[in-house]
Amino acid sequence: MTEASAARVPRHIAIVMDGNGRWAKARHRPRSFGHNAGRKAVREVIEGCMRQGVEALTLFAFSSENWNRPEDEVGALMELFIRALDKEVDELHGHGVRIRFVGDLAGFEQGLRQRMNQAMTHTAGNDKLLLNVAVNYGGRWDIVQAARKAAESVARGEFRADEIDEKVLGHWMCLADLPPLDLFIRTGGELRISNFLLWQAAYAELYFTDTLWPDFDQSSLALAIEDFARRERRFGRTGDQVALAKA
Repeated sequence: MTEASAARVPRHIAIVMDGNGRWAKARHRPRSFGHNAGRKAVREVIEGCMRQGVEALTLFAFSSENWNRPEDEVGALMELFIRALDKEVDELHGHGVRIRFVGDLAGFEQGLRQRMNQAMTHTAGNDKLLLNVAVNYGGRWDIVQAARKAAESVARGEFRADEIDEKVLGHWMCLADLPPLDLFIRTGGELRISNFLLWQAAYAELYFTDTLWPDFDQSSLALAIEDFARRERRFGRTGDQVALAKA
């Protein structure tokens, strides 16, 4: 990276890891082969984020809509989660990575939930990289669960309804304790955000690449970060106002 871009590394990156199935199909292999190959890309991106000083990384591993996929593929994904938790948590812990699962975890069977909770407890004290894995997650679900918590708070008399503004509601959103989302990456060539972090992505920079997820590596991440660094982030202001604030 150039010095200019190194000074503008995003604090928080989110990634839709798309293209595993197409990657496997091109090799005449089952979709599960592509999902397993995607684990290497996950390791590459985690290492790349740590090298570049990114504080938080959020990966879209399993959406609430993914339950609609073929039963054998869902089963293979569940087995992959279990193997990854069993094999890689200790290594991530050794590198100072804190793992957190976000989403409706109640949708998973008890054994898998237990492994997730163990991974979160085991790595809770780490701070080199905050790794959030979105599972059974949807952006609309996130907003609904926050609205329910707000309604419960009003019912308990903690807030009046007219006091629930963006700041208050945002307190109940997933990832509310992390830096705002700066860079939203989607691999695989699709140009949509697919119900991922709808609230959090309001002012994120969007980056789409044709690279299929198993082929996404540290150099691919560096290109995305360099592109981010070249952008002018105005947050509703004019370019002149941004330039004046930097002066």
